[in-house]
Amino acid sequence: MSLDHFDLALLDAVQRDAGISQLDLGEKVNLSSAAVNRRLKKMAAEGVIQGTVARINADALGYTLTVITEVEVETERLDLLDDMKRAFLACPQVQQCYYVAGECDFVLIMLVQNMEQYTNITRELFFENNNVKKFKTLVSMSNVKTGTCIPILD
Repeated sequence: MSLDHFDLALLDAVQRDAGISQLDLGEKVNLSSAAVNRRLKKMAAEGVIQGTVARINADALGYTLTVITEVEVETERLDLLDDMKRAFLACPQVQQCYYVAGECDFVLIMLVQNMEQYTNITRELFFENNNVKKFKTLVSMSNVKTGTCIPILD
């Protein structure tokens, strides 16, 4: 899908506040609310917009620790890697999972309520998995910047 400057302006606005009304969006980007509606629907149908979510304060729900874990696998057999990916996807505390090149194979970003919860997760995801060679844990002392906004380039 080819995106023009109106589409880019709409994307920039809705990724910052998905609750903004189409009337306000139209005023912001100089389009009618009907044109805004058409463009947003088209971008959703084309997969440019993948969903609409609410950002929730993790601390308010007791998730006070952010843990970054580097995982090194024993073997890169595809079926074993796929099993690991499925396990990471199924764990609700895993917020982000990256299969990477370099010194480790996976980088996981997790939100946990406390170290006891993280310890239980490590048992389930790493110690009980015969394909985990080793893992390294980094505990965030301060989440300086987190977000999901994509830089919009014109």
